[in-house]
Amino acid sequence: MWWQIVLVVLGGLLLLWAALVVAMYVAGRHESDPVRLTDALRLLPDVVRLVRRLAGDATLPRGVRVRLALLVGYLVLPIDLVPDFIPVVGYADDVVLVAWALRSVARVAGPEALERHWPGTPEGLAVVKRLAGV
Repeated sequence: MWWQIVLVVLGGLLLLWAALVVAMYVAGRHESDPVRLTDALRLLPDVVRLVRRLAGDATLPRGVRVRLALLVGYLVLPIDLVPDFIPVVGYADDVVLVAWALRSVARVAGPEALERHWPGTPEGLAVVKRLAGV
C-alpha cells in the first residue's frame, strides 16, 4: 500500500520535471530577443570568473554571495535537473540558473557590480546583461 503512494509521488515528480523541460524549450524558442545557448556557452569562462569574483566581493550582501556559492555548487555537481546529453535543453537548466543568479545580483547590487567584476569584452558584458535582464 505505501509503495503505491511512493509510485504516485515519483510519477508526479517525473511529470513535473518533463513539464519543466518542455517549458524551458518553448520559452527559449519564443523569446523576442533570445540569448542563444551557443552565445552563453561561448562566454562560459568569463562567466565563471565573474561569478567567482562576485562571490568573493565582501561589499555584496551575504545572501547574494550565498546564492552564488550555491550556484557554483550546483554547476560543479555531475547531477543536473536536465541531463546535459539532451540536445538543446541539456545545458538550458544551467543557463537559466546562471541568469537567475546574475539577475539577483543585478537587482540587489546593481548592474555596476556586474560591470565592475566583468573580465571579458564589452560585447560579452552586453550578452551577460541581456541574460541577467539588465
